[in-house]
Amino acid sequence: MNNPDGPQNIRLLIADDEHLIRGALEALLGLEPDIEVVASADNGVTAAELALEVRPDICLLDLEMPRMDGVEAAARILSTVKTRVIIVTRHARPGVLRRALASKVSGFVPKSTPAEDLADVIRDVAAGKRYIDPEIAATALAAERCPLTDRELDALRYSRSTSSVSQVAEQLRLAPGTVRNYLSSAMMKLGAVSRHDAAEKAWQQGWI
Repeated sequence: MNNPDGPQNIRLLIADDEHLIRGALEALLGLEPDIEVVASADNGVTAAELALEVRPDICLLDLEMPRMDGVEAAARILSTVKTRVIIVTRHARPGVLRRALASKVSGFVPKSTPAEDLADVIRDVAAGKRYIDPEIAATALAAERCPLTDRELDALRYSRSTSSVSQVAEQLRLAPGTVRNYLSSAMMKLGAVSRHDAAEKAWQQGWI
């Protein structure tokens, strides 16, 4: 609880679809004297909605979440709320850090980070600093740059969750023929045998 006579606590929102991990983070970080967990969510969409409602100082978002991943949720949150975002991940695919930085994320840490170290990262980010785990940064710097356009990436992203080109077209509000052109171009650039193969390759690289 905030002390009216002292410094304000760091108000924290936690989003992770794994109940045990989310509960552990809430419990451990809640023990810190200057951190207050004000909301939690199990998916990216709910996290974005709660962030708008409670307006936390820091949003701690898992990368891999249903309905909307951590980077997408970060972009939505940061477009509507004055807050800072830290992404936590178990598997840091190479291109994900580039996506996160493009979304103005302030921190990127592995899930193996001890709670006390994570609390320090939260404090640093709340103070206006940026923290990127050194191993994740090294992997990202060594990774190849994405050869795909934004529209090609969008088409592949929706191809992972929809079964037909017409559904992808509906999601993107484009003509099916246009979507087929984007998918064909992406397949050629990635040397993929199908749009699903291309989407999987792009996902493995962290581009979508």
